[in-house]
Amino acid sequence: MRARYPSTLDTMRHKGWVRASHWIVTVSFFALAFSGAEILMVHPRLYWGDTGNDLTPALFEVPISRNYQHGGWEKTARFFNTPSSPVSASRTYDIFNKNGWGRSLHFLAAWFLVVTGAGYLLAGLFTGHFKDRLWPRSREFRLHLFWQDLLDHFRPLNQAATQSPHYGLLQKCTYFGVVAFLLPLAALTGLTMSPAITAAHPFLLKLFAGAQSARTLHFFASVALLLFLLVHVVMVIRSGFKRQMRGMTLGK
Repeated sequence: MRARYPSTLDTMRHKGWVRASHWIVTVSFFALAFSGAEILMVHPRLYWGDTGNDLTPALFEVPISRNYQHGGWEKTARFFNTPSSPVSASRTYDIFNKNGWGRSLHFLAAWFLVVTGAGYLLAGLFTGHFKDRLWPRSREFRLHLFWQDLLDHFRPLNQAATQSPHYGLLQKCTYFGVVAFLLPLAALTGLTMSPAITAAHPFLLKLFAGAQSARTLHFFASVALLLFLLVHVVMVIRSGFKRQMRGMTLGK
């Protein structure tokens, strides 16, 4: 692995806008994960389609403790006058069941991530950052190179990861998948759950087959991002925590 990276690459550093974007997105993501877990605990059931509540069948239920205890049902009503129509019910609330702080924090952190992410995408495209650093070259798609890169990630010291910002094939594919697919998917499905956004842009509901489908996809995208974060932190620690942190904060 070391022979594949010239020593001069060690002198190349993360650019300032890359480091700033990285930490703003990191703080935003931690706030989103914390507030998102709190919101999910209110109603850990996930559905597919336009509607879903405690009285309709769930696609599945996340096995976590609920932080909301409803006081009963006032009455149930069907959306349409057909036997198969979804039903709704109005809850009775008490002050300790409200989770407005979680939703407010989630929306605030989401806008920081969306605005910073959009700036990162534009800068990455126009500066050639994606093309030079993240876009895998065709010559890299070789089975033996993929296998070698995979084995290198299990070595005691991952030399490829310490020579940032030059990434191996697995890193390029993973980072590109996160930047170009998972983060946009999480942002768009999150926006689809906002009635104000979908009133102005109803195509989002069609794109994700309904608000409840968007919520389910949002959950899976968030879980995938959390798994990526876990692996990312482990690799940072294994490849030299101080050096990686210094490179991503001070650029040296």
